[in-house]
Amino acid sequence: MSQPDYAIFLNGGYGVGKSSVLEHVGDLLAKAGRPFSLMDVDWFHRSWPPAEQDNALVEARNIAAVWECYRSVGPRQLVMCGVIATEVDRERYAAAVDCSVRMVRLTADADIIRKRLRGRYSASQRSALEWHLERCDEIAARLEAAGLDELVIDTSTLGPQEVAERTLRHFGLLES
Repeated sequence: MSQPDYAIFLNGGYGVGKSSVLEHVGDLLAKAGRPFSLMDVDWFHRSWPPAEQDNALVEARNIAAVWECYRSVGPRQLVMCGVIATEVDRERYAAAVDCSVRMVRLTADADIIRKRLRGRYSASQRSALEWHLERCDEIAARLEAAGLDELVIDTSTLGPQEVAERTLRHFGLLES
């Protein structure tokens, strides 16, 4: 098997189900016997205080190092999730993983997003909840306006398994 020439990127705002879908994508690829690696890019910049230099560059360096490790054990399909709102962001991720980045944007109804976000945070995380609630509409609008995604899936009425199946079928990685 040769190294795939692209990474799949599950793109979307807060609460649309990116991380949940990512896990199901991994399960489906494993079941199909397809080597893969998963990356939730949020975990590559979660440190405090933020880097004195651009935190996005630190994130890209972390991703590149992990991807180099994954590739050292053989070819595999890379599937990532996070937020890409500009072509510059996409190019930074593509450079970090040394291949093109093909994007699937997940969306959901605003009321459903808010319900999901409220279910994610405990009472002690109130400030994090408020931060995400204040920004969820704006980030969704930015992602839609950017138009960077080759496929858009509304997760409002779909479970993560079905979204993962649709994503993998789109890329020809799952039989119909």
